[in-house]
Amino acid sequence: MKKMKPSHRCLPASTLQERRNSKIIKVFNCRLKNTPEKVFETSGMDFNDFLQALHKEFAIHSHETFVLTTTDRTVLDFDKFAKLQDACTLYLLQQEDQTLAVPVEEQIMFQPHYDTLIRSGMYEYYASNSQKSLPYALAELIDNALSATAKNAGVRTIEIRMIFDETLGKPAVIILDNGCGMTSKQLKNWAVYRLSKFASKEEGYVRPDPVPRSLNSDISYFGVGGKQAVFYIGDATRMITKPVGSPDVHELVVSKEEFEKKERNKEDIYSGTIRNRKPGDSSHVSKDDRFLHSLIAEESGKESFTAVVITGVLPEHINFLKQDFATWTRQLAHIYHYYIHGVKGNVMNSSSTDSDDLSKIDIQVTLREKPPKCPCVMNLREVEDDMQTLYINAAADIFEFKVSTEAGSETVEGILRYHPFLFDKETYPREPDTTQAAPVDEDDDNESADLHQARGKRPIFECFWNGRLIPYTTVSEFEWCVQPKVKSKLPAECYSRFSGVLFTDDGFTVSTNKLTFMELELKLKDKNRIFTHVVNGQNLRGNIKTEFTKWLQNCHENLDKQVQFLGYQETITRTEVTTKKMQHPWATFSSIKWGDKTYKTGQLVKSQKTQRNIYGTVVRFLLYGNYDGNVFATGGQVEVTLEPKELYDTTKTIPISKIDRNATDDAIKKNIESDHAKLPEKLKVDWIEGVCWPQKAVHPAGTPLGPIKVEILNKKEESISRMPPVDQKTVRKLSVRLKIIRHDPKGNQEVASFVAQHIPKYGSFWFKKMENLTNLGSYTLSLNAMVNESTVVGDKQLPSYRLNFTIKEGSAESFTVGAVNTTLHVGVPFDIPLQIKDAYGNLTVLPPEFKPVLKCSGLDLSYKAVDCSGTVFIIRGVNARGKVQNYQQSKTYDLKVTLPGLKKDSQTLKISLLPGKPHSLHVTPKDTLITVENGNVVTFNVEIHDEAGNITAYPKHIVHCKVPSLPPMEIDCSSTGAGHVVTKPINLKIIKGEPQQLKVQFDVIGWKNITSVVRELKVLPSTRTSQMKLCSQNDENLVLRNNEKVEWLAGSLLESLFYKLYDEAGREVSLTAEIASKIKVTWTTDVNIKDLVQGKLPAVQVPTQVQEERFHQVFYQDQSVSVSFTVTPRPDEPTQLKATPPKITVKLGETLPGNINLELVDQYDNVTKTLNSTCVKNITVEAEGLDKSALTFTWQESSSSVVVSGVCFQSGTPGFKEMCFTYRSYVAHVKVKVTAGDPAQLKLVSGPKQPLQVLNDHGIPTPFLIQLCDRWGNPSPDQRVVVVLKSSNPALKMMTTVTSQPVNTEGRATFTVENVSGPKGNYQLDFKGSFNLKPIPGPSVSLTVIPDSNKPVSLSVDYDTNAMFPAGGVFPLFSVTVVSDEGSPITTFNPADVSMFLWKGTPSGNPPPQTAFELKCSKPTLDETNDRFRFRDKKIPEQGGKYMIQFSLHVDKTKVLFSNQITINVVANQPVKLGPDSEPPTPVVSYTKVIANRTLVENMTLRIMDSYGNPAGQNLDGKVVVSIQNSGDNNKSLPLFEGKTSRCQYSLLEGKTQITKLTIMENSPGEDGSVYILLFKPEVSMVQTTLASFELLFHFYNDVENQRTMSELSMKKRKLAENVDACKNVFALNKDLLLELTSQLMDASKKVDDLRKELNMKNMNIEVSVSSPSVDKLLKEKTAEIERIRSFPRRVCSIPDQFREQQDVLGMVGHLAFVQDDDAARVISWHIRGDMDCVITKTTSAARRIYDITQGRQQVMALDSVFVPTGNRPLPHIRNGRTLFDPPGNPVYARELLMYSHDEANCDIVFRNILRDTILIDDLDSANNYRKAVVQNKTPCPTILTRQGERISSIGKFGGAQNKAPPIQALQVFGAPFPQDYHTLKEQIDLLSQYKSALKKKEDAQKEREDHSKVMKSPEMLKRQQEMKEKEKQLEEIERQLMSTPVRPVKRRPEDVGEPSGIISKRAKDWPR
Repeated sequence: MKKMKPSHRCLPASTLQERRNSKIIKVFNCRLKNTPEKVFETSGMDFNDFLQALHKEFAIHSHETFVLTTTDRTVLDFDKFAKLQDACTLYLLQQEDQTLAVPVEEQIMFQPHYDTLIRSGMYEYYASNSQKSLPYALAELIDNALSATAKNAGVRTIEIRMIFDETLGKPAVIILDNGCGMTSKQLKNWAVYRLSKFASKEEGYVRPDPVPRSLNSDISYFGVGGKQAVFYIGDATRMITKPVGSPDVHELVVSKEEFEKKERNKEDIYSGTIRNRKPGDSSHVSKDDRFLHSLIAEESGKESFTAVVITGVLPEHINFLKQDFATWTRQLAHIYHYYIHGVKGNVMNSSSTDSDDLSKIDIQVTLREKPPKCPCVMNLREVEDDMQTLYINAAADIFEFKVSTEAGSETVEGILRYHPFLFDKETYPREPDTTQAAPVDEDDDNESADLHQARGKRPIFECFWNGRLIPYTTVSEFEWCVQPKVKSKLPAECYSRFSGVLFTDDGFTVSTNKLTFMELELKLKDKNRIFTHVVNGQNLRGNIKTEFTKWLQNCHENLDKQVQFLGYQETITRTEVTTKKMQHPWATFSSIKWGDKTYKTGQLVKSQKTQRNIYGTVVRFLLYGNYDGNVFATGGQVEVTLEPKELYDTTKTIPISKIDRNATDDAIKKNIESDHAKLPEKLKVDWIEGVCWPQKAVHPAGTPLGPIKVEILNKKEESISRMPPVDQKTVRKLSVRLKIIRHDPKGNQEVASFVAQHIPKYGSFWFKKMENLTNLGSYTLSLNAMVNESTVVGDKQLPSYRLNFTIKEGSAESFTVGAVNTTLHVGVPFDIPLQIKDAYGNLTVLPPEFKPVLKCSGLDLSYKAVDCSGTVFIIRGVNARGKVQNYQQSKTYDLKVTLPGLKKDSQTLKISLLPGKPHSLHVTPKDTLITVENGNVVTFNVEIHDEAGNITAYPKHIVHCKVPSLPPMEIDCSSTGAGHVVTKPINLKIIKGEPQQLKVQFDVIGWKNITSVVRELKVLPSTRTSQMKLCSQNDENLVLRNNEKVEWLAGSLLESLFYKLYDEAGREVSLTAEIASKIKVTWTTDVNIKDLVQGKLPAVQVPTQVQEERFHQVFYQDQSVSVSFTVTPRPDEPTQLKATPPKITVKLGETLPGNINLELVDQYDNVTKTLNSTCVKNITVEAEGLDKSALTFTWQESSSSVVVSGVCFQSGTPGFKEMCFTYRSYVAHVKVKVTAGDPAQLKLVSGPKQPLQVLNDHGIPTPFLIQLCDRWGNPSPDQRVVVVLKSSNPALKMMTTVTSQPVNTEGRATFTVENVSGPKGNYQLDFKGSFNLKPIPGPSVSLTVIPDSNKPVSLSVDYDTNAMFPAGGVFPLFSVTVVSDEGSPITTFNPADVSMFLWKGTPSGNPPPQTAFELKCSKPTLDETNDRFRFRDKKIPEQGGKYMIQFSLHVDKTKVLFSNQITINVVANQPVKLGPDSEPPTPVVSYTKVIANRTLVENMTLRIMDSYGNPAGQNLDGKVVVSIQNSGDNNKSLPLFEGKTSRCQYSLLEGKTQITKLTIMENSPGEDGSVYILLFKPEVSMVQTTLASFELLFHFYNDVENQRTMSELSMKKRKLAENVDACKNVFALNKDLLLELTSQLMDASKKVDDLRKELNMKNMNIEVSVSSPSVDKLLKEKTAEIERIRSFPRRVCSIPDQFREQQDVLGMVGHLAFVQDDDAARVISWHIRGDMDCVITKTTSAARRIYDITQGRQQVMALDSVFVPTGNRPLPHIRNGRTLFDPPGNPVYARELLMYSHDEANCDIVFRNILRDTILIDDLDSANNYRKAVVQNKTPCPTILTRQGERISSIGKFGGAQNKAPPIQALQVFGAPFPQDYHTLKEQIDLLSQYKSALKKKEDAQKEREDHSKVMKSPEMLKRQQEMKEKEKQLEEIERQLMSTPVRPVKRRPEDVGEPSGIISKRAKDWPR
């Protein structure tokens, strides 16, 4: 016990200041039972001050002792107090270990850690790979428990308790451990999301020491998994924990509900409360959580623990945890297998008693459900079928290894386990879930696709991290343990008989949920990884692949057992095998030898381990693979004919392993014979209760049927209940199915279907009484015997029984309410339709004299009349009145309709009543006189009421408010019935300070019945400042008027200005500091407030230039009160002479076009106008080369200046000439720019070297630079000169950057020839200029064009020209060949570059029209050559007519090659239907005498069409029969055609018929308001299939007015709908285009940003705002720099290479590579000097072509005939990654010194083939020493070259002239590469070019988008949108009228109205129609 007293320790001032920061601290006085709490603000307090505050606040006497601790029971002192955090909680205790009398709540904040953001991109949570992820969520919590118990000395206990017993409260999952527990601070840290053990600053983390299998329990890592897991399992968690050495239990509850509540209340979401209490205290537990009482009761006596209680468990999780208990416990046992069982795992057959600390881990799972179910308890140690247990116990041998790096920083342990094949089965374990879910099936005829693979396609290795399984990461294989590609002695199946496991530590990263490794497989397969075989814990030196192969060979020879196949017959293909690659080859055999037994063809066999036993005769034995004799093998199948054949009639193929080796022939035969007996023969039907239904009887609806007793009899009249058994397990029970079918015109409907099972008690099948026959119509009852829901066994039909009868309607008992508009208005009448029904809902007739009764609480109801017709009863003119709610919330009422006398006489419907029509206008405030101060606004509220006083809202309710002197205002009350208006500020001219009066009038526009409302306004004068005056202090009479001009001396100050302010009444306003602060002047910001209070304004600076008038303003507040004036400067006395020359240049020998002006100016350069006419005599001028004789001085009186003219220079060079003018003491200098003379000639400054040869369709990389000169040879910059580049022969086509251009500012023009194309031959390029229509001579350049074998010139198309093209069919095969300039096919193009275009219409020029449809070419088949592109199976358009086809090839980004256009004729397909040429409108007819009102169809043409609407019956004749049908299921009376006929017909000639007019008869029958179908049925005998009829809906009315109204409305609706659709299409297209343009702009911007970032990475800092000219300038600088580098001399290969540009030619060896070092280039070139001029081709055909051209003189080598081993072999002194000796002389493979300029892969193959393993070393001595050391290590040594030019051959020979390289000058050597700066510049230039292009695209895209956006927002488009909205409102109104148009009181079916069903709807097609 400690007594807390103030400390007197002195601290430095800085420390005291740091520790006196402000904190809020909450203190609980736990010395008392009521535990009072106080909050302290510790600003400026140290520990002594705080203790004094505690004494004072809690009245602690000086003699009392106490302890002050944190909630973690840390006793505070001076230093610990200073480290306390803000908002912390402290205990005031009597002693340190005092038990808390009552719980204490500690407020905490747990903001997510910043790792939440920076690691948010990692793979998160349970993407469960189609697995149930709940076990992995539980595993996260077990991980935490394992970490918490890691330091336990005894047994580490972890319990998972699932409380699913409702009697104990709501469902919960509890994870309990006996670990170290958590302090309150640690509990708070647990709540912080993403606060990993590494990021936590509170506790240091120490990585555990390495242990076997990394079983270090260090698996609670990231601060993520536990919280993710609990909220994946449920929606709330309660953390209960007690740390070691603490008397307190800490509780923290985190829930989804609490988070959402805090968010709604705008509280801190990441805040919570930790409840600190004594152990065993459960007083706070709610009723729903009562299961916690027992859990908390267990706390007493525990040193430490942690319990995670999860509630709100999701129902699907509860079901999974209950139903799949064994599955998920097995998965947990798999995850923690090695923690539970130790390093060796669960070896079940071992008698060893070895144990370690890991076996002290007990993980127990308890599932408790509601009694009487017993609790399920499972210790994971008892699980025996998890995968690791199965692997361990099924293994016959193991292979251990380790994986490490050279540094040894990361280590992986690995084990391979071999599972041998034993005669008939693989022993590789199956997954238990797979085995249980899919038992061996009798139909499993075929083996899997991987026939011989026990493991199948599963990966080899499971991966464990720190001892626990990472379930979603597996490693498929390593290079050394896979089946070799070359032929091996070991069978392929051996490589699938081993499983593996990898153990890693935390050196490898896993995802936060521990489901996947991040880069495990990638790291393990890194070339720097070292694999070592481990035997008995010792690492063995040697090759891992060799060691593994030896182990696998040993396992196969000693452990595998196989079957012998005898009597080979043939090899077949089995098409019944589902996997295509397994269909062939299958070898067939006549017998097999299996152990000590032999099976032959024709032998009877019995199966085992199948779903049912199979008895049958062997047909043959099958084995997958190519065999030609007897063979030992695994697997295999047997084909068996099932016996007896009369019952089965089938053949089965089963694995040989399923043959029962113990079955005898007699037993098999006896079983087969027993299957013939006791098959079902007939049914015996008995009607119980004596109610027998005869055939064709008629019964009222609801008449009961049955009960029925049925017996199934066999041929012996014996009653049977099951089929003969086929095996001992499967019982095929017989059942009887009863079906009742109702016959309907639309088709039969199944009313009832029951299946009766046999009842042993009665020895028969029973069907209960059925009382559900309530629908009217004809019925059929059928009884069928069944087996497994089938009425057929084999080919035999099981017995059956049939009964036919009819059901009719019953009497009226109830009614239903039809469709009523539930939203009503006060006073607006409506109708209530009723339907009368019998007891079963069938429509029936209501007895006469029924009167309905209507009731509704709160409303007065009445009706006018009732109409009764058939089964429909309508209450007409119902009216509702009463007080309702406002316009926004309609009030709902229950309207009760009663028909007294019926059994169910009442129905209630919900109606909503809205206000009625507008009646009056209400305006507030209601005062007759409203007072407002001038300059203020007035607010009014308006409401529109109906006659009952309800606020009502109607369309176009606009209230008009008129205020004099203000613009009219409108209040839109259309949607709310009320509004709010605020007038603009009322600013009246106040006269003599008197108030003014106004009248405000309110009117409702368009509603004359609503009286206007008037309000009067009284406007009072305001005291605001309204006037300002400026005056001078020096002159009281000087007052500056507004906008006055003041003239003042230039450059001086205008001072002593004062201002005065006046209000609206003209009173002077006293100046105050506040008013002065609102005075602003425009000429300065430096204002003295004190001067402004005195009324003084700052001085005004007068401009120095007389022409610079300055406008100034003084204003008060917001410039509403201001005075402005303009200051005009006047000039001072003259100080200098000013000469002003014209801003133009003059050529040598020409007179200056302009004049030079001379003036006298003052100090500010203002003209003083002091010169006079006599001054011209005193002015002189001097200049070099000036012709003074032509000079003239002229006096200008208007400006008092002198003009100098006639300036001309006759000599000198171009440049600036200075002229000096003198007048008295004044001197002026002026410079005139003199340029060169007129242009006279062109010169070629630079260009490509001569003679110039160019490949056809290639460019000239070096530009031509032309200089313009005058006649003296001076460069002339005259940009009016245009330079033109032309060819001497029109046959030569050139593509240049420009063909003609003016010279630049330097007089130069650059021409870059990007492409030259034309026939082979010699040409001349001419450069000519023109100036003022006069030619300027220029240079000429000769060039030679060489044909290019890689240039495509045409596309050749082959197809079947005799093929037909039916609509919707498939095109024939089109083959497209790309023809080169030489005439040979080109095969190097990407198939994606070739397209097929199709469009309808006539031929067009290249390219195809934009409407053309584009298709891509098909993939080639295996047997097709690659010399052409093929288009197969392309769909033909669905619309017939002429179409065009054209093929294109994208040669590059800008050039497209087109084929000739092909014309095809698409014809109609097979006829399938009858249809109209155009869709007719829906007819509306009545039975009047006017024939126009009875016309159904007029002038309609019908044609026979194919399925796409193309006319397809040109050769078909027949007739069309027209009839009328009902549109629904009812039997309404049908209208008749003219002549009282129900049918009429028309002739069908050549597939077409014309119907001139089709009408119904006068007074035709039919129901008013009904919809009927007009059916046009074609009858054509020449067509084998039935043609579909054309159906047309029409409306029928008994009244002409109704018909006319409906017809007009329908027509108007159709036109409006078409207009609206057209507008919507336009707007949608505009919107889509805007989205597309936006997307293009974003893409272009992203491209620009990406390129800019890439340029910045290349050390080119490109700003975001850089412009295109700046990029051009930078490009020119970089291009000049790269040209400078190119001009430097360097080593080149002197061998001419004339074949390099040809097709499939790589180039000559000497030109394929560069060598940097001269010595290396010399010796390597000499070593392969015989190959330096060899031409390398990609194909043998290309090599043969060059051979033929050169008549065999040129040596060639084809790469398709060269084999080079893959992989990089280390130098001979390196073996298995280790250096055998220290190599002298810096050895390196010679080929590694070569640098390739293009096609690196092929060049690498070339020099691997030529140089092989030749080595380059510094000198001869080093070479000999190296060779000697290599040979001593028993390794062959390749040829060695030295940098001195020596060679040691692979056989050790050196010396002599043949082994010494000559000087480099005597050799043809490899060229030297450009320096690195050159390549860097090339990259920069390429990126800059791309950036320039991307910038241009971005600018274009931005402009295009802005233009389109302007169009969309244009007045025209806005007007169209408004028009469309108005049309939509009209359309809605018409639809409302159509729905509400009254008809006669007869039955209507509006839901049947629709479009004609015979018309094909418009839909998207593959082809544009």
